Amino acid sequence: MLQQTQVKTVIPYYLKFMQHFPDIETLANAPQDDVLHLWTGLGYYARARNLHKTAQIITKENSGVFPKTSEELQSLPGIGRSTAGAILSFANAQHQPILDGNVKRILCRYFRVQGWSGHSKTQALLWSHTETITPKKRCDDFNQAMMDLGSSLCSRSKPQCQLCPLNTSCEAYIHNELSQYPNPKPKKDKPVKSAYFLMLTTQSNEILLEKRPEQGIWGSLWSFPQFEAQDQIKHWLDKYHYKQSKKMIFLPEFRHTFSHYHLQITPVRIQIEAPSVIMDDKSFIWFNRTKPLKLGMPTPITKLISELNSHN
Repeated sequence: MLQQTQVKTVIPYYLKFMQHFPDIETLANAPQDDVLHLWTGLGYYARARNLHKTAQIITKENSGVFPKTSEELQSLPGIGRSTAGAILSFANAQHQPILDGNVKRILCRYFRVQGWSGHSKTQALLWSHTETITPKKRCDDFNQAMMDLGSSLCSRSKPQCQLCPLNTSCEAYIHNELSQYPNPKPKKDKPVKSAYFLMLTTQSNEILLEKRPEQGIWGSLWSFPQFEAQDQIKHWLDKYHYKQSKKMIFLPEFRHTFSHYHLQITPVRIQIEAPSVIMDDKSFIWFNRTKPLKLGMPTPITKLISELNSHN
C-alpha cells in the first residue's frame, strides 16, 4: 500500500484491510470484488490485484509457505527487488538491501548521483551504493532507519539538513547543491484523451456498471460503459435494444489524471424504465444506488454516483 502513497493516507486503508483479511489464506479465498472494494480510493489498483494473486499462489501452489529467497519472491505478482529485500530483511532478518523512494533520495543527495533515478543506468548505480552501505548485522534496523530518515529529515521538500546525522559527509549538502538532487524526472507533456461515461439509470434507483478488463487502467474495477465518441453511445443502446425514454443529459465534464495521461470525462445520463436483457452479460451489473453492493470502483465513479444520489 505504501508504494507511491503516503503513510497518513495508507493507515486507515491498512487497518480496515487487515481487519477483513487477517492472514494470507483469508485473502486468497476472498472474491476479487471484496479486495478491490476495500482498495477503492487508494489508487494504483494493480497493487490490490497482485496482492490477491500472490496470496492465492502461496496458498494453493506453495502450501501456505511464504518464499524465503529474493528470486522466489520476485517471481510473484507485484514484487520487485526492493520489495523482496524489505520482506526478507524485516520478516527473516536476512542481509538484503532495499531501494524505495526514500532511500533513492538519500543516496542521490549523499553521493551526488547524476541522472533521474528512473533511468536504468542511474538505477544500477543506486543499487550498487545501497548494496555497499547496507550492513550485514542489524540489516532490518538499517533499512528501517533509511526509510525513516528519508520520510522525515531528508524529505523531498524542505529537508532539515542541520539535524541530519549524515550532513558532515553528504556531498550535496557539502557543495550546497541540495536543491539539485535527486535530479528531476525529465518533463514530458501528458496527452489528453476524451471519453463519454454512460450513466444509464432506471426509475427504481438502479444504475448500470460494466466490469473493466483486468489489464489496463482501472483493471477489474466496476465503471460506467465508456465511449470515445457520442455516436457510439447510440449504437450501444441499439445493440442492447434500449429505447430512450428521455434525451441524453450531459453532466459537467471534468478531468481525471493518470500517471501517463489526462482523461477528460463527459458523463451522459440516460433514464430508462427498467433493466433488461443486458443482465445476461456477466460483464454488466445493475447497481442499486440506495442499497449498494461491495464492489471495487474508481474514485470518479463513486463520486458521480454520490452526486447523483444527492440530487435525487
